[in-house]
Amino acid sequence: MKVRVKKIAEDVILPQYETPGAAGFDFHAYIKEPYILKVNKRYAVPTGLIFEIPEGYELQIRARSGLAARNGITMMNGVGTIDSDYRGEVHVLLTNRGEEDFVIEPGMRIAQGLFERVDQAEFELTNEEFSETKRGKKGFGSTGV
Repeated sequence: MKVRVKKIAEDVILPQYETPGAAGFDFHAYIKEPYILKVNKRYAVPTGLIFEIPEGYELQIRARSGLAARNGITMMNGVGTIDSDYRGEVHVLLTNRGEEDFVIEPGMRIAQGLFERVDQAEFELTNEEFSETKRGKKGFGSTGV
């Protein structure tokens, strides 16, 4: 799949896959000087990249496991979604859930991106009963820990 990408400045780092088997590619922080992300705060980190995502796809932005495991740095919204009709610069909404302030360095790998197929549902309003399932209406934690 080919995806068009534009850098907003010459020194922006293009996304790349670190290994041949990698599912996600890396986003780098496009900041001019280090940024201190305080404990329990958030920051929309610019990437300097604009994507033309093909219709029928989304760009998912996910936390980097190493930053989360070592420093408590994760995504504020779990997984970010960039829709195919968005044409602005991508930002990564990081939050610090660690125990110490964290320094985001210029060019640091801050998140990973994956392209996923998506379908738009056609919603059909009904007043009829739904089919029965083993789980039924049981909610949070109903299938065990």
